[in-house]
Amino acid sequence: MDKRSFTLSFLVDESPGNVFDAIINVRGWWTPNLVGNTRQLNDEFEVRFGDVHYSKQKLVEVVQDEKVVWLVTESKLSFVENKSEWVNTKIIFEIARRGSKTQFVFTHEGLEQDIECYDACSDAWSGYILGSLRNLIMTRKVQTSATNV
Repeated sequence: MDKRSFTLSFLVDESPGNVFDAIINVRGWWTPNLVGNTRQLNDEFEVRFGDVHYSKQKLVEVVQDEKVVWLVTESKLSFVENKSEWVNTKIIFEIARRGSKTQFVFTHEGLEQDIECYDACSDAWSGYILGSLRNLIMTRKVQTSATNV
């Protein structure tokens, strides 16, 4: 993994299974504007945030209660010169037991500091991962912050 890729992590008092279930409930924490499936190996899904962001992801690794990896196969970011900056990047969710807690690590491999969307995209991921996904993990309730902007 490139050390410059964007990464976030946190610990929760939840089981790895609860964390895994929240991750694969993409509509519940990222956006309800999702078409496709988000739960099993080779599932594909598309998300749209108005005319600002479109992307298509394929689940290329799924290990129950441990790891989910999405490969971005299509992307159109309207706010940067290279509209397809996300294509061939990977979005990685890792889960591990740490004593009585569960550690969650998010990495957008390829979202590097030298690409144009880094600031906006890393800020957005921070809001979704540390906000709506973390809250979904802890409460098991879909968050209103998972919007259809």
